[in-house]
Amino acid sequence: MAHLLLPHGSGGPLYRLPLDELDRLLTLLQRGGRTLIGPTVRDGTIVLAPIHASADLPRGRTTQQSPGSVRLVARTDDALFGFTVGPDSAKRWLYPPRLELWRAVPTEGGFTIATPPLFDGGHALLGLRACDLAALAIHDRVLQDGPYADPAYASRRSDVLLIAVQCAEAAPTCFCASMGTGPRVEAGYDLSLTEVVGSHFLVEVGSDAGQRLLDQLPVTPAPSADADVPDQVAEGARAQSRVMPTDIAARLAQALESPHYDDIASRCLGCSSCTMVCPTCFCTTTEHVTELSGEAVQSRRWDSCFDPAFTDLHGHAVRDGVGARYRQWMTHKLSTWHDQFDSSGCVGCGRCIAWCPAGIDLVAEALAVGAPS
Repeated sequence: MAHLLLPHGSGGPLYRLPLDELDRLLTLLQRGGRTLIGPTVRDGTIVLAPIHASADLPRGRTTQQSPGSVRLVARTDDALFGFTVGPDSAKRWLYPPRLELWRAVPTEGGFTIATPPLFDGGHALLGLRACDLAALAIHDRVLQDGPYADPAYASRRSDVLLIAVQCAEAAPTCFCASMGTGPRVEAGYDLSLTEVVGSHFLVEVGSDAGQRLLDQLPVTPAPSADADVPDQVAEGARAQSRVMPTDIAARLAQALESPHYDDIASRCLGCSSCTMVCPTCFCTTTEHVTELSGEAVQSRRWDSCFDPAFTDLHGHAVRDGVGARYRQWMTHKLSTWHDQFDSSGCVGCGRCIAWCPAGIDLVAEALAVGAPS
């Protein structure tokens, strides 16, 4: 069931939820068989994964991020959401890395084609940041509302609860403020939480579904002294955010033959890590596999423009060389996406920078390529 988003983002009524009542909210989110996806510590970092209670949250943990480096460290307080974005986003759950399209099942007289049903479960995504919500809005426009809507995405997207959390600090890799996508959570959520560490949460309502959740929680109207806290928290993160020039799209479009792409190619591994962690990339390919049972399965999986075979045409890659493929990715994301989808394809989350094994910094490279001559 689609949720009616209320017209306001920030500036609506503000409520207090005691810290020790957070588990009541998490229980409500799991009613009706929903899978609760939230931040938790796993594999030496903070990821989005199935959780059940507040004990699963990364209390007092955060990550130190820089180009090519992510390190899990302890905080000096017990914040539950005191971290910046990890490698996962809502994309993993609404647009899964691998999806079975159909399978051919052998029968006595030949075979039958079996198509899996559309997703009929539900998800509740906890801990999304403003940049994540902006990425979801891009996917909605392309994969749900565009001329080539994806039924698998639409089925998952139609029944999901989005619980956002205000960013209190930015990583050195973040630049959402420059992209107009954060850090203040303003729209696209059911409920938005601002954590007052060790005390309570300030709650904003963004949809009718969020209001129904709020009606079942022991909240009280926030006092007037709390009215500016969400804005103040977000401003702290905004002050730490890096800067991407507002005219970067035009700069890149005018520098397609920049020799700096050769320098990037000398460092880029072409591994596609940046596109795998990007919350807006949605390129896929299909694979056909015959299983030992004799059943043949056609699946869709994430793919990347960094794969030489992604643009293979009659045995030859259209974009020959890592430099050409990096140019395609960066200029599409930051420049030509505007022509195709009327917005930037980048939300400034910085995941591609932190999770690049070569430490390639998208902001620094864009500035180098688009430097005024």
